[in-house]
Amino acid sequence: MNTSKVLWYKAPADDWNKALPVGNGRIGAMVFSQPLCERIQLNEDSVWSGGYRKRNNPSALPNLQRVRQLIMEEKIPEAEKIIFDAFCGTPPNERHYMPLGDMSVKHYKEETCDFTRRSLDLENAVCTTEYSINAVDFTREVICSNPAQALIMNITASKQGSISLSVAIDGRDDYFDDNSPVNDTDILFYGGCSSEDGIDFAAYIRVIGKGGKVYRYGSFIRTEDCDEVTVILGAQTNYRFKDYKLKAKQDVITAAEKSYPQLKAEHIADYRSYFDRADVQLCDNSEGNSALPTDERLELVKQGKKDNKLAEMYHAFGRYLMIAGSREGTLPMNLQGIWNQDMWPAWGGRYTVNINTEMNYWAAESCNLSQLHTPLFDHIERMRPNGRVTAREMYDCGGFVCHHNTDIWGDTAPQDLWIPATQWPMGAAWLCLHIWEHYLFTCDKEFLADKYGTLKEASEFFVDFLIEDKRGRLVTCPSLSPENTYLTPSGSQGSVCIGPSMDSQIIWSLFTAVITAGEILHLDSEYCEKLKVLIERLPKPEIGKYGQIKEWAEDYDEVEPGHRHISQLFALYPADMISVRKTPELAKAAEATLERRLSHGGGHTGWSRAWIINHWARLQNGGKVEENIAALLANSTSSNMFDMHPPFQIDGNFGGCAGITEALIQSENGEIIILPALCPSWESGSFRGLRARGGFEVSCTWEQGKITKCEIKSLCANKCRIVCGEDVKINGGTVKTVYTDGAAEFPTKKGECYSVEF
Repeated sequence: MNTSKVLWYKAPADDWNKALPVGNGRIGAMVFSQPLCERIQLNEDSVWSGGYRKRNNPSALPNLQRVRQLIMEEKIPEAEKIIFDAFCGTPPNERHYMPLGDMSVKHYKEETCDFTRRSLDLENAVCTTEYSINAVDFTREVICSNPAQALIMNITASKQGSISLSVAIDGRDDYFDDNSPVNDTDILFYGGCSSEDGIDFAAYIRVIGKGGKVYRYGSFIRTEDCDEVTVILGAQTNYRFKDYKLKAKQDVITAAEKSYPQLKAEHIADYRSYFDRADVQLCDNSEGNSALPTDERLELVKQGKKDNKLAEMYHAFGRYLMIAGSREGTLPMNLQGIWNQDMWPAWGGRYTVNINTEMNYWAAESCNLSQLHTPLFDHIERMRPNGRVTAREMYDCGGFVCHHNTDIWGDTAPQDLWIPATQWPMGAAWLCLHIWEHYLFTCDKEFLADKYGTLKEASEFFVDFLIEDKRGRLVTCPSLSPENTYLTPSGSQGSVCIGPSMDSQIIWSLFTAVITAGEILHLDSEYCEKLKVLIERLPKPEIGKYGQIKEWAEDYDEVEPGHRHISQLFALYPADMISVRKTPELAKAAEATLERRLSHGGGHTGWSRAWIINHWARLQNGGKVEENIAALLANSTSSNMFDMHPPFQIDGNFGGCAGITEALIQSENGEIIILPALCPSWESGSFRGLRARGGFEVSCTWEQGKITKCEIKSLCANKCRIVCGEDVKINGGTVKTVYTDGAAEFPTKKGECYSVEF
């Protein structure tokens, strides 16, 4: 058994945060592995609380100039009072994510039961439970198949005629219409999500038995004395299909035409077509602890024990979650991916776009899962029409805008009544940078041409929205540094401000993307020239009184110096405005920023710690990367490997996965760096299939911290520039190489592989 690719436990889950996730991008489930009375908690990505709301506050635009004047005069409390009433959404909340229900599978003839183990095989996406009843061994497998568009459970026993089960579905706090069997093998479960134009949902279940009999019994489908049982569940909503009940039924009927071995084989083949693209292997320093159950290994890490293989598993689990939670044609992953048990989840289980949704997709390109990035691009298109209206009605601006949240309908109005977060007009801009990242990794000009209009429209908002500050720079106002609060020299506190550093960094990145895309596509030269003028007037990262990167235009102190957001370091990661090689002074200031945050208790949420890992990786500090990976595992990881904010938020899983990748390979500023932030304990290891910007796929092996083998595959025939010494040899020295500024550059041909000897 490959212990770094299997989560396993000696006991069933007695809590949701211990259950194991399965998913096909659209349908998600948490498997508790209770032997006698199993609970499968179900989700479908489009089960949300209602229809679209028009929430733009009509009082915003008439008060915009007044608010700007008050902020410039540093009358922050007055400005914030107006914003609270006149700018926040009406009503204040977007729609929220909701669970589908719970499927229960109960043995009703049991006497004595012994639990053996439960596991989640990350290489095959199969969740297995093993137990015995009256000395008969049972194996229960759960898969969530993308090819079949269904959740499938299969139960076998070591003795024929031993499987007697009751299968039912409910679990939405009574918010459903019916869950009755429709015949001796099938159940139809359906209901609605409250509003007039809201979302209606349905799940359809079929129970298939071999041997014995299957029949309707009250609200259950029962199997009696069967040799093997397969349960197939389909789920759909009217978000995608007018006759969603029929579609759910058809999904099940189609799946039921195949045997379980066929369904399982198709599921594994589909899953592995993604999972097998990349791999990371780290040396085992656990002193034998890597053979222990996953929860016991986590406890040992909390005690300070080393376990490289657990970090390796964390990376594999991140890739697993992306394949399970984000497929072409699905909705993008929200704060909880697709896994949620609460009718009112934390923060609505929405798309929080002041970092969390973006973090969900940080690993998509570098981990060779580029196609799974597309649900985010699709959602940006859903946002554009609403964002145009918000831009016009709230700010009298062109282009499109989104604040710090969006929902299933692409709502773009301000969310919540919370001054430190609500009035932030940068959500659409940051999301659109993912379009540019996708191009940088794939070099897909057809994609770029298709999405250029979206990039441009996001930039057009800021062409109109930016104003001059007292130094003549172009800045945002009103805005804020996400969720943080500053302290003025006079002792007053505020969040709303003029020109926070992150805003300028995002806009610089967006304008740069539009300008470069225009040049690549030979489009919009006049508009791009306009952006070139504007970009020079944007504030650049500045160093403050603590030697840190300033978070605000003024060098304010933070009310909470250990704040979870480190927004001023957007320029370091995910952007590349700050780097060790190109801007060493700013890199030192970024390091000071991290040290200041951490010395005051920063990194106390899972996603924040994950961001810090990426920051230290970009600063090429492997020791700090290792220290913070250990902290992420020890302090912010539940026994099922889910990231804990707390509560559960999936973003940290993807941020941590991206951070491990970033320690192994980086490709910012047009250069590839191999092992830029190798952790000290990762003495030997390998990776394969990781991607670099410019269209390259890289594999590497190292021993005692030194590269022993490296291969770069060219996907787009671009020149490759790799940071190295001047003694590097490409294909044994047969490829002409030019050395400049500590890097080697050589031409490539599409589809060819190049060995690199360091």
